[in-house]
Amino acid sequence: MNILILGSGGREHALAWAVKQNPKCDRLIVAPGNAGIAQVAELADIDMLDGAAVVEFCGENAIDFLIVGPEAPLAAGVADAARDAGILTFGPSAAAAKLEASKGFTKEICDACNAPTAGYARFDNAADARAYVEKMGAPIVIKADGLAAGKGVIMGMTMEEALAGIDEIFGGAFGEAGAEVVIEEFMEGEEASFFILSDGENALPIGTAQDHKRVGDGDTGPNTGGMGAYSPAPVLTDAIQKQAMDEIVLPTIREMARRGTPYQGVLYAGLMIKDGHARLVEYNCRFGDPECQVLMLRLGAQALDLMLACAEGRLDSAKVNWADDHAMTVVMAAKGYPGNYSKGSVIGGLEGLAEDSWQTVFHAGTKEKDGKITANGGRVLNVTARGNTLREAHAKAYALVDAIDWPDGFCRRDIGWRAL
Repeated sequence: MNILILGSGGREHALAWAVKQNPKCDRLIVAPGNAGIAQVAELADIDMLDGAAVVEFCGENAIDFLIVGPEAPLAAGVADAARDAGILTFGPSAAAAKLEASKGFTKEICDACNAPTAGYARFDNAADARAYVEKMGAPIVIKADGLAAGKGVIMGMTMEEALAGIDEIFGGAFGEAGAEVVIEEFMEGEEASFFILSDGENALPIGTAQDHKRVGDGDTGPNTGGMGAYSPAPVLTDAIQKQAMDEIVLPTIREMARRGTPYQGVLYAGLMIKDGHARLVEYNCRFGDPECQVLMLRLGAQALDLMLACAEGRLDSAKVNWADDHAMTVVMAAKGYPGNYSKGSVIGGLEGLAEDSWQTVFHAGTKEKDGKITANGGRVLNVTARGNTLREAHAKAYALVDAIDWPDGFCRRDIGWRAL
């Protein structure tokens, strides 16, 4: 098969790494890709938000299967354009991707199917939002309604933080994503990520993970896109996974189908777990980043077979073959992230690292310049390893981190602390 993956981050490097191992993959192209992805796939310079351009490229290159990595092209309807052109596609329609593109829409779906989630209210102006917060009190959660690259959530632990968050969002900090806000009850508990494939009718759980959002050790500092992750997440026991499927995921999939917008692709359910019960925090309509990296390291070549079964409507007969293993990824970021950071610093030591099915470095924000790998983003590398235990995966991942020579980078040293 000729396969095209859209995206340029660590998630897409992990997807390409897994897909490339499957003998069904003859030719692999990633657009636009990055310096690490260039080591396992061809790169193409096309606008991944332009459905017509993607369809044209697929035709010119005899693409058999399209995998859409990030949320932005999904929300822009690229999967719709590809399907309309007869291209086998993995990823939800724009209408179904509203589960991520609008937090208010997700709340409507939860109301319609009685899925347990935080109490909420939705506002299109700061005055009413401020009045609501003053009535409800803190702690409370303020969210930009639209896509904000994982950064549009403000934890108002005090009244001052909550009101400042409202002003920040309506003041344009997240652009159009902040035209409306969703204000939610603060849920206590432990958060974890549950990944499910849906073909519009059937659903198949494909793994659990837990990520670390805050920039500093001990979960301190500002929220980021994610500084590391591990899989499986012990807090997501078999019993809680069953409850989440029965009360949250399956009712959502049935409600989306009832509305004429069946969900096809990966559904990432962020769950808050307390006293053995899960409530929905949010849905994402793509693999998490960096959770995808640990899932792909554990799934390997079968990831392509599962995505094909999903796209072809065969999930009722698909099965995940899990090894009894653990994986961890540590994000190396440019100093200053998630605030201001500089690009262009040279990263050394990568060429000497042993890479195999047990350990590898997925590139997120890298670029090749004059034969050297340079930093080209905030989150730059995903240093990933697996082992028979989480402690073994932890030791291997940090041994890889210590072998990388990048003075302008940093990482958290406590990824996996909850489980360890």
